[in-house]
Amino acid sequence: MVRTVLRCAVLLTLVAGARLIAQAPPPYHITAVDSAHGSRPFTLLWPDGAPNAVGRDAVDRPKITPYLAPVPGNGAAVIVIPGGGYAVVAADHEGKAVAEWLNTLGVSAFVLQYRLGPRYRHPAPMQDVQRAIRIVRSRAPEWKLDPTRIGVLGFSAGGHLAATAATHFDAGVEAAPNLIDRLSSRPDFAILAYPVITMRPPFTHGGSRTNLLGDSPTARLVDSLSAERQVTPYTPPTFLFHTADDDVVPVENAELFADALRRAKVPVELHVFEHGRHGVGLAPADPVLSQWPTLAAAWMRAHNIIVTVR
Repeated sequence: MVRTVLRCAVLLTLVAGARLIAQAPPPYHITAVDSAHGSRPFTLLWPDGAPNAVGRDAVDRPKITPYLAPVPGNGAAVIVIPGGGYAVVAADHEGKAVAEWLNTLGVSAFVLQYRLGPRYRHPAPMQDVQRAIRIVRSRAPEWKLDPTRIGVLGFSAGGHLAATAATHFDAGVEAAPNLIDRLSSRPDFAILAYPVITMRPPFTHGGSRTNLLGDSPTARLVDSLSAERQVTPYTPPTFLFHTADDDVVPVENAELFADALRRAKVPVELHVFEHGRHGVGLAPADPVLSQWPTLAAAWMRAHNIIVTVR
């Protein structure tokens, strides 16, 4: 009964969202030279200022940088979320390189620059990824995307933010003045690479936890941002990879999330490689770990995220 109600809720959300997509005004564009992305157009998530922004510098103005799939694309889109312990953004090997790989699959990618600690704590990063999903969904007609095939792909702390997006979302605020905010922030799928998942000891990554939650978070806040404790049957299908000897973010993070997904009967695929350092990105120099993108692409095809374009 619960799953039937949830399916109906998804359908109603998608129908309402499709109507709003056609009405949503285009977000603000800026073309600038970016050290990671070169001279590419990027979209500010909030052109008039992000919620609770403390300044107007680049670090206060979260954005997405689009890498649209070559024509013909297949309509799928991914918000790429680089890691960096919620202190920096590894925008090259966990951002640009990943977006370019997704383009080879016919998938459009949008690299997220989100707000970071200690300047910003929760909920700023969560607000940024939710807004990014809504914006990409709102621009689906223009960017030739399927608004029901928009996912997140995160690395390390970016994996935590992706898992947060997959467990903290809403169907949109019906009466919001901005039409973009009326769209769903739920990702349709998630791909998590050596992710931080829990904020609870002994398996949390201390730096990510402090940068996101501060030095003395409440027990309630810790639980809320421990993604393994927030999974429901409505959490989207998820692909995970980790390495057994990761000495930065313990493999138990991925295992905890996979176990929670299985208990909720959410489709999940977890690959644990025997060896490999943390932060490898696509791991192009490692003959074993470099197989994970192939496995992720096969998983996307199996779930009809990547479809054949005729």
